[in-house]
Amino acid sequence: MEKHITAPITKEIAKSLHAGDYVYITGTLYTARDAAHKRMYEILQEGKELPVDITNQLIYYMGPSPAREGRPIGSAGPTTASRMDKYAPQLLDLGLGGMIGKGKRSKEVLDAIVRNNSVYLAAVGGAGALLSKCITMSEIVAYDDLGTEAIRKLTVENFPVIVVADCQGNNLYETAIKEYAK
Repeated sequence: MEKHITAPITKEIAKSLHAGDYVYITGTLYTARDAAHKRMYEILQEGKELPVDITNQLIYYMGPSPAREGRPIGSAGPTTASRMDKYAPQLLDLGLGGMIGKGKRSKEVLDAIVRNNSVYLAAVGGAGALLSKCITMSEIVAYDDLGTEAIRKLTVENFPVIVVADCQGNNLYETAIKEYAK
């Protein structure tokens, strides 16, 4: 099924998304990769607040290339999500609405998605130049010293993703294999 949603997302929107749905996101996404996740984890361990309010937000696992003249961002493809698996359950428990990346997630992350009525979405790897055309604004909001791994706030229009793991416990990477085997 094809759906158009606005980000940040509510729990009701997350509940309406099902593994295999094609989704087009308009609104705000935040980017964060390995180094930013490590820093956020360390801040939380110290009992401090995160640099951005992640409640109902979508974090896109992406590090952009430099922007071409007249563009807000360069190539903006997804990175492998499993590298953030150590940190994702805690962020989901703190209210994160979902994540966008590529590749499989750990059982702990999948359980946290169900527990928190969240969602894991996949963007197409290798399509970073095309995905960047859906980004209308990019602004560094935290950890500027991390360069491409800084946390960015993106404004997107019709950003295409596929629901991989939904809050009902369905996982497209498992169901698609079973379907193909038929």
